[in-house]
Amino acid sequence: MSIKFEFAIGWGVVATIMLLLWVRQYFSKNASTVDVAWAFGTGLLGVWFALTADGEVARRMMVALMVGIWGTRLGLHLWRRIAFEVEDGRYVALRQQLGERAQLVFFFFFQIQALWALLFALPVWAAATNETAGLHWHDVVGFSIWLIAIGGEMTADRQLQRFRSNSQNRGKVCQQGLWRYSRHPNYFFEWLHWWAYVLVGLGSVWWWMTWCGVVLMLIFLLKVTGIPHTERNALRKRGDAYREYQESTSKFFPLPPRKSHKEVTA
Repeated sequence: MSIKFEFAIGWGVVATIMLLLWVRQYFSKNASTVDVAWAFGTGLLGVWFALTADGEVARRMMVALMVGIWGTRLGLHLWRRIAFEVEDGRYVALRQQLGERAQLVFFFFFQIQALWALLFALPVWAAATNETAGLHWHDVVGFSIWLIAIGGEMTADRQLQRFRSNSQNRGKVCQQGLWRYSRHPNYFFEWLHWWAYVLVGLGSVWWWMTWCGVVLMLIFLLKVTGIPHTERNALRKRGDAYREYQESTSKFFPLPPRKSHKEVTA
């Protein structure tokens, strides 16, 4: 099977899943499942591409395990978050803005997510094509980065969930654990995860492609769907408390907290 044909099949499978989910949201008026499908779809494509690549067998197995665990964990986390909730605020606002055109836009949006799933699976494939015999230092470093990233993201998610589950924290801003050092530690560790494939892919003729995950994820998180929406929503719900948090806490990279304007003028 040629590489192009394999990629086409992979895209076709995820595109079909997205089509079925679009039909589901047409009747349910809830598009939040698209995020879950992207995580599972990217993980599924990544595992398939890793196992069928032409690289060193041990490395291919390691990469398949890495992306499989990542996709499963993220997909389950997102599913638990939306399963019993109303539609995500992003999609509610989009429906209101688009009116009668909403369903057509959602159709293309779901299909674009299928293309994004394919695109983010390509760095995984590129890392798995590394034919260097045996596992070397860069594989160990890459796997270590993956462990830190997955562990950090899980920790951040649990800390936020624990904070929100306490009714006494309603309306407050989480500044506990990792959230004391970054306003979005979950996003930071998600981005860090993609560096693992850059290290593992050292030596592959397709190594340049492993950088797609790092660069694109950073753009998405900082400029598109990640931080901008999350912060707008937080400011709308928590107002001045979140503004003070913005002043004292790093936006993305975990750093020691700064003194807020309120603390400085006190």
